[in-house]
Amino acid sequence: MKTNGDKVVLVTGASSGIGKETAKALVRERYTVYAAARRLEKMEDLKSLGCIPLKMDITKEPDVKAVVETIKRDHGGVDVLVNNAGFAIQGPVEEVSIEDARNQYEVNLFGLARLTQLVLPYMREKKAGRIINVSSAAGKIYFSLGAWYVSTKHALEGWSDCLRLELKPFNIDVVIVEPGAIATEFNEVSLNPLADRFGKGPYSGVVNSFVRFSRELEKNPKNSSHPAVITDVIIQAIKSKHPKTRYAAGAMAKPMMFLRKWGGDCIYDWVVGKMVR
Repeated sequence: MKTNGDKVVLVTGASSGIGKETAKALVRERYTVYAAARRLEKMEDLKSLGCIPLKMDITKEPDVKAVVETIKRDHGGVDVLVNNAGFAIQGPVEEVSIEDARNQYEVNLFGLARLTQLVLPYMREKKAGRIINVSSAAGKIYFSLGAWYVSTKHALEGWSDCLRLELKPFNIDVVIVEPGAIATEFNEVSLNPLADRFGKGPYSGVVNSFVRFSRELEKNPKNSSHPAVITDVIIQAIKSKHPKTRYAAGAMAKPMMFLRKWGGDCIYDWVVGKMVR
């Protein structure tokens, strides 16, 4: 019977936030943990804890292949894949360049999908494995200025559902994790450029209102959750004998998803519209 130490976990986007907290927690649980991210220098602390950090840009095929080959060489393959790498572009659909939009999809969907393709043969041959896809509450809801990011998460949800059905005969689980508002650098990276890039254009009203509203939310710590909240859910999904297909957690996730599901388009549009007037 396999112990945690016999199981190899690969966590992407592990240089900060949810990814880093997850890698730390998995080491404490005595898994063999590979931590992958573009910023290798940001994972020195993980190395000191016992993780194996690897440099990887999820959008670059040679990087992705090299990570999978390294794990295959040293530990046979990946038993649990935590697809956490991602970022958000925010801005009006009309003004965000298609080049930026494509990059959003390369990171949040296509890079993730390619990595998954490469780890699947090992899982399939063993008839065992687990894939944890970190989506977002945005995979079920929507908001102004988030079209490109939100659409990648909606796509990831559908992609994951199809994959789950395909892999069931091979005893491979696919789990979706849907974080709400989490206190990470994720928000700063997506929010800071908004006013600078789009604050004086034709959509300046909604852009500046959105930035003000977001800054006001940030002032109250109750409006965001620590990354450990999502880490706990990921650990639960990994350790559970029969994991749920979805786990939603973090500030505002469940209330907003509930409103979207049961309020319908008109009520949801009205509530979200009131937030950024």
